[in-house]
Order: sequence, then structure tokens, then C-alpha cells
Amino acid sequence: MGNQRSSIDIVNNNKGKKRLKNKKRPKMIEQDPSERIKNFAEVSLGLTEEMVELETQRCLQCENPLCVAGCPVNIKIPQFIKLLKEKKYIKALYKIKTDNLLPAICGRVCPQEIQCEQACILNKLGEPIAIGQLERFIADWERKNNLKECPECAVPKGIKVGVIGAGPAGLACAGELAMNGYDVTVFEAFHMGGGVLSYGIPQFRLPKEIIKSEIETLEMLNVKFEYNVIIGKTLTIEDLKEMGFKAFFIGVGAGLPMLLKIPGINLNGVLSANEFLTRSNLMKAFRFPDYDTPVKVGKIVTVIGGGNTALDSARTALRLGAEKVNIVYRRSESEMPARKEEYHHAVEEGIQFQFLTNPVRFIGDKNDHVSKMEVIKMKLGEPDDSGRRRPIKIEGSEYLIETDTIIIGIGTSANPILTKSIPELKLNKWGYIETDENGQTNLEGIFAGGDIVTGAATVITAMGAGKKAAHAINNYLQEKTIN
Repeated sequence: MGNQRSSIDIVNNNKGKKRLKNKKRPKMIEQDPSERIKNFAEVSLGLTEEMVELETQRCLQCENPLCVAGCPVNIKIPQFIKLLKEKKYIKALYKIKTDNLLPAICGRVCPQEIQCEQACILNKLGEPIAIGQLERFIADWERKNNLKECPECAVPKGIKVGVIGAGPAGLACAGELAMNGYDVTVFEAFHMGGGVLSYGIPQFRLPKEIIKSEIETLEMLNVKFEYNVIIGKTLTIEDLKEMGFKAFFIGVGAGLPMLLKIPGINLNGVLSANEFLTRSNLMKAFRFPDYDTPVKVGKIVTVIGGGNTALDSARTALRLGAEKVNIVYRRSESEMPARKEEYHHAVEEGIQFQFLTNPVRFIGDKNDHVSKMEVIKMKLGEPDDSGRRRPIKIEGSEYLIETDTIIIGIGTSANPILTKSIPELKLNKWGYIETDENGQTNLEGIFAGGDIVTGAATVITAMGAGKKAAHAINNYLQEKTIN
């Protein structure tokens, strides 16, 4: 290892500018693809302490750290890396948790490659610092050593704030408010917290015990959780006001699945990715019959879509016993919104991709069970509103795909249960809540953030919205108290 250590030293060139001898970051330890497709254990196994020691030495400790601005919750990245380098692990934990109470989650599922790591100046010299892997390392170190570090909280204010939804936005908002001394209760419709982290992301990407551990940190900050409570059905905002809550944050996500409007959509064997993943992840169908929720996959599974949800569905189907799994995506590989790391893992595991292909209709057998899917080839035209090139049908290019299970993972929309219970709440034409830049809705004391405002986005973007809204709620309540 001595040669490796010396190879990452920073040296000065003739102009006195810093440069690195070693421009490579460490490669995450992973399960072998031939083994991991047989189990639901985590694919990525993290970095060793020795790898972390080497990687922290690559950080240039920039005076103007662009990585911090690239992080939606503004973690003080150079400071935390410096503490890691000095092996001051407890202090490194405190440094992260001051800005982000969910480091073990974010270190695993946040797209650092298009956020903090994309802003890293080392992109111009080689490879960026492995910020996400370092964040994961310190969070895992805490858990392995049976520690539970919490930031200091302000003196309790005795003011009750309700957070609706225990997903990333709600958890971030709740934690920030608790640290500011508020009496916070999170109301969650499901029987456990995490939102999309729990129902949407498979165990092999984000183990449920990690979500549970991160929520325990919030409970140590005296955040209370009320599960199996659907705001808009079980209780209303007016009920909560009568219970003494003075402000509210709505972070219910966008959990209503989008479905295709094509013939055969109602055939047996056709289901949404939301249902498929919720059954497997949240209701433990992958451990049937130990748990009483079954989920059936056929021999040939076809998944429609190109995002993380589609890839999660495909990789889950493979682990549940499918002999062949195809992903059909209407754009090309370069337009896929899924993380490159997840695409790489899917390819390693034998998932097959049919790009520039779009479904036309689903065809059933005599028992009304899907048996084939007719698709059409596509070509790319001019960019659309998403900035990606618009897919255009190539007339006459239709053909059939054999399949006995189809999983539709093309996106989600806003679930109207809560918003219908607040008719005065202003929504946009897609049913998402309208807010200002701080998360304030058109109704006094009601704030919102995350996917219910922006539509489906990333975990860390939702957390950033929750954190920003918490600051706005604090300002609102302080002004109300003064007045």
C-alpha cells in the first residue's frame, strides 16, 4: 500500500499549481453478479478504512468548495473529509449530521455524480472525490460501532408542528424543526417510515434496517411518529389544528402510478412498478411465505421505463425467479434517467435492454393473461420540455415480444387524497401543490415540499426542500409569536 499512498501525493508543477499524481478514486467493494442475483442482500459493500484513508488524501480542501453548493442540503463536505482524514470519526459524524440526519441513506441512493461530485474540481483533473462513498462509510462506521450521534437541539419552544409524510422531505423537515426546539409529530399513512425509501427502493440497494436506524436518530431528537394515519381520511388538517398544531409541512410525495393508455392494460400479469415494489419491499413479499403477501413473476418479465424504478423492478424480478428480464425504453441509453451505477449493475446481472422501443398493445391468451407485447421502434427527434430528444415512431416497424409479466415503471403523479381534503389549497394543472421558493403554500401556516410539489425527483432534492421549508416554518412561527 505504500506505493499507492505515495502515488496520491499532491505535487507542484512548474507554474506552482497543484496537481495529483493519482487521479483515480477507489472502486466500491460489491457482491459478485452471479451470486447477488440469488439474494436480496446489499450489492455494494462499501469502502474499507484503508481505502477511505487514501481517498481523503485526494481532497484539495478548496477555499471555495463548489461541492457544498452542489449538495441540496449543503453538507460541509471539505470539513467532514478533513476530519475523516484525521480519523476524527465522531467529529466527522457531527459535522455531517448538522446538515443531514440521513447520511447512511444519502450515501447509498443520492445521485452524487450529478450533484456534489459533479461540482468537484477534480473532475477537471481525473475523477471527483467519492463523496457519497465517504458519507456512507462514516454512517456505517457509526452503526457498526453501536453508536448513535445526534446534533444538539435548541431549548424546547413548546410549539407543535405537524409533518405529513415520513418520506425524505418530511424526515428532513422534521429533523431540522426538532433541532430548532419544536415539538414535531410526523403522520405517516404506512405502517413504517421512509416513504419511497421503504416502498420504492429494494433491499439490495437500501436495506430496511438502515432506514429504521436513521429514523431512530430523529426519535432521539424527540420527533414523534404516528403510523397508519392518512391525513385527509383518518384525520384532517382542521383536526390537527384543534389538537394544537400551529404549522404544517406536507411531504406526501407523488405515489400515484402512471399507466399506459393502450389495449390490454387490464390483462392479468400487467401491473405497476409501484404495486410490484411495494409488495416486495414494504410488505416483504420477497420472503413469502414467511410473510403473507405473495408476488408472482413469470418466466419472462418485461419492464417498461428507463428510470431507477424500472431498473429496481427488473432486478427485483430477477431475484424473485424470472428466467429472463427485458427492459423496454423508448429513448436511447444516453437519455436514461436512471443512475449510471444502477444501469451498470443491471447489465452485470444479465438484464437485457431494448432501447428506442415503445409498447403499442398487450396481447393476452385464452385466460386473459398477458402472453405477448407488440412494440414499435422509435427514433429521436428534437429535444422536448425535459431537454431530452423526443422519441418518434418509425411507422411499420412493429414486432412482438414474448412475455408473461409486464411491469410499468414510467413514472408517478400526485395522489389526491390529501389535497382533496383541503379544497382551498392551490394546485397546478398536474395536481401538485404550488408553493413559493421557501415552500410556503397559499394557505397560512401550511408549507409543502418534495415530490408533491416538484413531481418525482431525487431523495436529496426532496430533503433539501424539506430543510428549506423548516427554516421558513421557523421564521413564520417566530414572527407569529412576536406579533
